[in-house]
Amino acid sequence: MSWIPFKIGQPKKQIVPKTVERDFEREYGKLQQLEEQTRRLQKDMKKSTDADLAMSKSAVKISLDLLSNPLCEQDQDLLNMVTALDTAMKRMDAFNQEKVNQIQKTVIEPLKNLSHRFGSVFPSLNMAVKRREQALQDYRRLQAKVEKYEEKEKTGPVLAKLHQAREELRPVREDFEAKNRQLLEEMPRFYGSRLDYFQPSFESLIRAQVVYYSEMHKIFGDLSHQLDQPGHSDEQRERENEAKLSELRALSIVADD
Repeated sequence: MSWIPFKIGQPKKQIVPKTVERDFEREYGKLQQLEEQTRRLQKDMKKSTDADLAMSKSAVKISLDLLSNPLCEQDQDLLNMVTALDTAMKRMDAFNQEKVNQIQKTVIEPLKNLSHRFGSVFPSLNMAVKRREQALQDYRRLQAKVEKYEEKEKTGPVLAKLHQAREELRPVREDFEAKNRQLLEEMPRFYGSRLDYFQPSFESLIRAQVVYYSEMHKIFGDLSHQLDQPGHSDEQRERENEAKLSELRALSIVADD
């Protein structure tokens, strides 16, 4: 955010220190960025949970398709393997649904409410910023007027106009300083309160993920034990699979031309 002062009626005197203007722009910019990031985070979390659900539903669909494959009717070992896979995928889907429900309730909805809170706060904040800017322009205009009379020859009429200009300037300066001070006090306080809203949601997100992946470790560990053949190492299984693939490649219907 940057200010573009009017060219007409600008005082020579620096009425607002540059450090104050920089502080104001920084604090206001942080709130604008916070609003945008909160809205984006809410949308990204929704996309993430939708993708999680689609993944587990697809896994269940694949296991069901395998169960209905005629090959399973011809080979009991294959049927047992696919049945174990189907059970694991359904368990995964159930835990995934629990995780998504937890994230929806403790993360997405609070972020949505926080975004709505920003939505109600920011119009008021933007209006307050506009009022501050208008007060600043009035302050600059009247300060320039005072400086104009201060530079003229000190005749009776000029001194009278100078006194009147200073009287006009005083309440305008006080009004600007009050508006500026209030915003500089309240914007950092509002920004600092963000942790009170974000931290519980993020803690809940981490706990939901930890519970889910702990359960996934158990599910796929059980599945691995069911599928493992006693006395077979990974190297043996790899050699057996390669031998079977070699037999398939040797068939005339898959041989290279």
